[in-house]
Order: sequence, then C-alpha cells, then structure tokens
Amino acid sequence: QVQPVESGGGLVQAGGSLRLSCAASRTFFAVNAMAWYRQAPGKQRELVAAVTTSGSTDYADSVKGRFTISVDIAKNTVYLQMNSLKAEDTAVYYCAASRKAGSGWYNPSNSWGQGTQVSVSF
Repeated sequence: QVQPVESGGGLVQAGGSLRLSCAASRTFFAVNAMAWYRQAPGKQRELVAAVTTSGSTDYADSVKGRFTISVDIAKNTVYLQMNSLKAEDTAVYYCAASRKAGSGWYNPSNSWGQGTQVSVSF
C-alpha cells in the first residue's frame, strides 16, 4: 500500500495553531484506524492521537484539550488540529494506519512516510 502523505507543518510561535493533513488511499480508511505520531530530536516516536473507523478518538495526555484529530472520508484525509502549541510540541509528525494494543497504539507495517516538521518557538 502507498504510504499516507503528511503536510501542513511549519514554524509557529508558542500559543499558535497549525492544522496537519494526511492524505491516504480510500482502502486505508475502510480497514484501518489512523493515527498521528511525532518524533522529537533524540526521543522515541510517540503516539499523538488516533481515530478509529467508528470515529472513536484517543489522545496522548500531553495534547488532550489542545489537539483534535478528525477524518474527512470524502477527501480520504485525516487532520490534526493543533492549538495552544508549546515548544515541547516541536517534532516531525507522521501519520500511519494503526492498531490498538492494550492501552497503546502501533503502526503494524512499521513503515513511515516523510512526515511534516512542526517547530514551535518561544
């Protein structure tokens, strides 16, 4: 399967907002939960938010109340609206088809796209 393509990153001041987009094939949305992950320099990749095919969502504690994941099935696109951004949100953000395992999520293909860089300045 073709990897999703992330876009929408950029440089923003702390307190600002960005909306990331992830374009994927229709088959992705039909059979997969979709999730956003991020990886900051020197740190492991971590889950940011996930959305299931039924519309249920899950968020990392660090972004609850600030980030919103949503899906536009007609456009085969997953969005991540990020508000009240903090310097610690600086990372490369990736989206991927995902599965839930216990209380966590993972990318079963372990294959990643280019990601999109989000940089938050003080």
